[in-house]
Amino acid sequence: MPITLLWAVDVYGRVYSLSTAGQSWVRADDMLLELKRVTAGKERCWGIGCDHHVYLHIIPSENPIRYREETYENQRWNPVDGFTDVLLPTDRWPWSDVTGMNPQPLHSFQLPSRSWEWEGDWYVDQSCGGEPSQTGGWEYAVDFPANFSPDKKWNSCVRRRRWIRYRRYTAQGTWAKIPLDNPRKTPLPLCDISCGGWEMSDQSGRYPYLWSVSQQGQVWFREGIHPRVPEGTSWEEVEVPKEVAQLSAGPGDLLWVLLWDGNLLVRTGLSLDSPTGSSWVEVASPSKEVEALHVSVGVSVVWVVTKDYKVWFRRGVNSHNPCGSGWISIGGEMMMVDVGLNDQVWAVGEDRGLYFRMGVTPSEPSGSGWIPVLAQWGSIKDGIPPRGDGEFSNQPTEDSQGPALSCTDSESDLGPTDPQHTDTPVLEAQAPSIIPLGAADTSAPPQELKETPSAPQQDAPKPFIPASDSFINSLVSDRDRTLTPQASITETPHEDGEEQPPAAVLPTPPAAGHDVPWMNVDLEGAEAARSAQATVRASGEGLGTLERSQRIGEDDAPVWTWISGGGCDVDASSQISWLSPTGPLTSSLSLTPVQSAAWSEQPQQQERREEISKKPLERSNSVWVRKGTLRWWRDWKPQRWVDVGVALEQSTKSDGRKDSIFFVYYTQYDEKKYLHVCISEVTVLVPVLQDCHYAFAVYTAERTKQRWPLLLAAQTEKDITDWLSLLSDCCCERRGITGAPSRQALWSTTSKGDIMVHEPSLSLETPAHTTACDLMFWRQVQGHLRCVESNCLGLVWGIGWDGTAWVYSGNFGQQLSPDGAQLHQQTDVRSVHVYENQRWNPMTGYTDKGLPTDRPMWSDESGLKECTKGSTPPPTPQWSWVSEWAVDYNVPGGTDKEGWQYAADFPTTFHGHKTMKDFVRRRRWTRKCKITVRGPWKMVPPIRLSDISLMPGLAQSHVNQVPVWALSDKGDVLCRLGVTPQNPAGSSWLHVGTDQPFKSISIGGANQVWAIAKDGAVFYRGSVSPQNPAGECWYHIPSPLRQTLRQLSVGRTSVFAVDENSNLWYRQGLTPSYPQGSAWELISNNVTKVSVGPLDQVWIIADGVPGFPAETPGAVCHRLGVGPMQPKGLSWDYGIGGGWEHISVRGNSAEPPRGPHPPPAGPSRSPAPQRPATQVNGRAVCV
Repeated sequence: MPITLLWAVDVYGRVYSLSTAGQSWVRADDMLLELKRVTAGKERCWGIGCDHHVYLHIIPSENPIRYREETYENQRWNPVDGFTDVLLPTDRWPWSDVTGMNPQPLHSFQLPSRSWEWEGDWYVDQSCGGEPSQTGGWEYAVDFPANFSPDKKWNSCVRRRRWIRYRRYTAQGTWAKIPLDNPRKTPLPLCDISCGGWEMSDQSGRYPYLWSVSQQGQVWFREGIHPRVPEGTSWEEVEVPKEVAQLSAGPGDLLWVLLWDGNLLVRTGLSLDSPTGSSWVEVASPSKEVEALHVSVGVSVVWVVTKDYKVWFRRGVNSHNPCGSGWISIGGEMMMVDVGLNDQVWAVGEDRGLYFRMGVTPSEPSGSGWIPVLAQWGSIKDGIPPRGDGEFSNQPTEDSQGPALSCTDSESDLGPTDPQHTDTPVLEAQAPSIIPLGAADTSAPPQELKETPSAPQQDAPKPFIPASDSFINSLVSDRDRTLTPQASITETPHEDGEEQPPAAVLPTPPAAGHDVPWMNVDLEGAEAARSAQATVRASGEGLGTLERSQRIGEDDAPVWTWISGGGCDVDASSQISWLSPTGPLTSSLSLTPVQSAAWSEQPQQQERREEISKKPLERSNSVWVRKGTLRWWRDWKPQRWVDVGVALEQSTKSDGRKDSIFFVYYTQYDEKKYLHVCISEVTVLVPVLQDCHYAFAVYTAERTKQRWPLLLAAQTEKDITDWLSLLSDCCCERRGITGAPSRQALWSTTSKGDIMVHEPSLSLETPAHTTACDLMFWRQVQGHLRCVESNCLGLVWGIGWDGTAWVYSGNFGQQLSPDGAQLHQQTDVRSVHVYENQRWNPMTGYTDKGLPTDRPMWSDESGLKECTKGSTPPPTPQWSWVSEWAVDYNVPGGTDKEGWQYAADFPTTFHGHKTMKDFVRRRRWTRKCKITVRGPWKMVPPIRLSDISLMPGLAQSHVNQVPVWALSDKGDVLCRLGVTPQNPAGSSWLHVGTDQPFKSISIGGANQVWAIAKDGAVFYRGSVSPQNPAGECWYHIPSPLRQTLRQLSVGRTSVFAVDENSNLWYRQGLTPSYPQGSAWELISNNVTKVSVGPLDQVWIIADGVPGFPAETPGAVCHRLGVGPMQPKGLSWDYGIGGGWEHISVRGNSAEPPRGPHPPPAGPSRSPAPQRPATQVNGRAVCV
């Protein structure tokens, strides 16, 4: 790590530097130099003197700072004298710059300041264009301006040559005054200064920018700062809407200013092309009651100190969002803070000590606690403690032990409380301070101290205060000149082996040679305390040497007023000798010796002191950040993938609650922008299929309504897994969801095979206050399935894309074991299809030469997208091929012996035989791919299934065995025996005879079993009971007229079915005496799947949402208004959508509180217009 410097200023204007490789402070060589404040950058430091001038200190280096001055001598040819300096009136100046617009005679060049010296005299540059020339440095051209060359031609009428002179900067290692800008307007007198911008954009190592504030509240920018011109050239005023008191510029493109009214302004639009920015945005003070006192910014952080000395951290700040998103209160009482390199934070405490913020990292920018800067001073070998060192022993009380953070939220109504007035001479400190660990002194027992006679009061001499600077005088002008009587403090020896009571809160006089600590800059109080200590030691019983009274002078440790770490290259892992290695400090009260003496005489106030010492520990806060890079599917046209930066920022509230924000940073037309999503508003994080990327979608309620999720992609599978896990954990933690899914959970799967669950509330099915579907929070469960079914007893079965049956093995409502013992390897296989299309012509027959309006000759099933065998990848990178491409003969509609299907034209219905009118044909090619994941699922061998259904039940129901019905991949009906909550996989399959294959089956309340055959016929299984689980016979139920049903679901008292045309039907007339019902009633269209729960609640997967035709099919919808008197419901409420395959609500049996049934209010949110129709069918027939 390179050796860098930390800069600080004391109350007398003396400037000190502390090297990262050293152990002691070094004062500036110029003993007459008095600065008010400094601002450091890489290899340099600026300061404002008490004379209001700006000073610059350049750290010495091996490379000298040299600047080349140059000017051009111009001549024109005439027939009499040849080339001469007599030019035409329209020509450039005889001596000018390279452009010829500005005159530059040799005698006009002057040194910019006394910090420069000439290296030599002017000389002619003998090279032309970088190559040696024999023309004496002359370049020729036809006229001004033109392209010059060293070759003289017959038409060369003008010529020029360059003169060069170098000057060297000689003030390295010293403080040099920056000259005034004459005759331009100057910003004097200045009251604040800040440098930054050397890391702006990607130009690492750039020269810094310098900003300043005048006492009139104006903001100035220093122009012309360059590695070869470190002083800059001139000041430029930047307009501000209000008067400014202080400012801070970060290493990047952040600039915050503090207004006189206590609010803050943020400069936006800072860039390399516009270093002064474009506009101001006002930000309120962290506390409404207390104004801001100081602000400091870094690369992506902002710290503020308010006038009650509380420290605040601004969350969400970076170059894309310079204003940030909220304030976080941080512990410690500081007078000013400074953000240095690597966003490390330095501070001057309320006790005038120097502190460093421990634990500041890119992931935790707010750090973990304050530690003192313990550097040596002068010839004293011991380190300089912060003010208040030595006041407490190395045995802190229980009340003083704890984290260093003492925080309040900016929204809190809690403010600084006034100390209670008592009749005792106890002096309460108004604010907590920070003390170092491991102090060497010990305190005397309070019993012995109480018996010690007090020393007589003495008048302490007035300390010397320089009167040369009003800034210094202002620091002490408001101090009370009345001396406070000092109580005596003695130390009584005790015998070895005698147990001493703890007295950690009682101060001990420091050893000889140490300075007496004090609070703030109370010079009179400190001197009086020192005199009192000298008196006490003189009157003691030989326990110490007499300490002479001395003034604040050159040999005393500094009383700090300013610190700058902009040039100190440290981070949280740096090993610096003068930073405390013992960890964060405890937070307690800082007491002056006067206050400590008064307290030592009042042992009965111990409980009160303990109560006060607890105040700083009442509230705490912290910030945690995870950053990375992803790709974002841009929201506007032309839509494409864009590389973006992302950040998850999490703040921990004082009550333990965590609030997180997810940021996406992008650039549009060279302008930095961002968008953000509050984690509390996220409703689902779901992996999606998108251009073979590792992609996932982030939904909120608003984005669900707009059907436009935030789509992000990662480069690797590990990246997307890490981000999904991190975001999901934050979402669950924010909503108080922990452990495995509950027994009442809603289960769903996506077309990608991901498993999602939702924890329902009692209001989900409440007619009066139903939870909106777009507000439902879904989380992912590990595994991969095509469909999943559940019931309220905690049984969950699923079927993979390859027909393998799986049963959930997790513990409901409990946390999964950290070692992953409940996770098992799960595999799934699915087929990927492409279509080969051909058209017939009379000359060659069927060929791959189609019409211009035809679909691609290799396409997907819809024919809208071109898909060839060579360009078609697996669904996602997690899948891998396990077979080669082959012709698929198992296609609906049949094929010929070569796998072709025929039709009259694209697109129409295809069939498996050729006719005279068939001019097009297609055949499907298939290829299998495999995925391997881990999840809480156990395989149920050996039969592959196509559909499954578990009997739903109420929460209070008790059954010995749970009926489970299923269909094999060949259409056979199966009944699973031995299924219980203790044995969810059951014991064996029982075959139920049928005369044709089935494609859908469902079992509802009271063992009602309904099924649909592959030809669309509907059947009801009679006499099913716990004693006869397979039933006796099938009853045929007529289907809706001219409709073929494909899927159904049976609830407690209702049956819903979906036909091949995506229409939803309701079976009327179901009664206990006639369970087959009487007629089918059309409810809605645009439905692909339906699930009816144990409370007869109805949920569907809609094919699409009206008004959003471009959305991927598959949206979750809830039927509103379902009740005993209205089993068909009233309207639809649509929720999450875009690629959802299946939903099961058969586990949600928690009945909502009963109330009056409300009438429908407002327009229907139906995914499709309702078309009420009733079809009366004949009686059921037993088959």
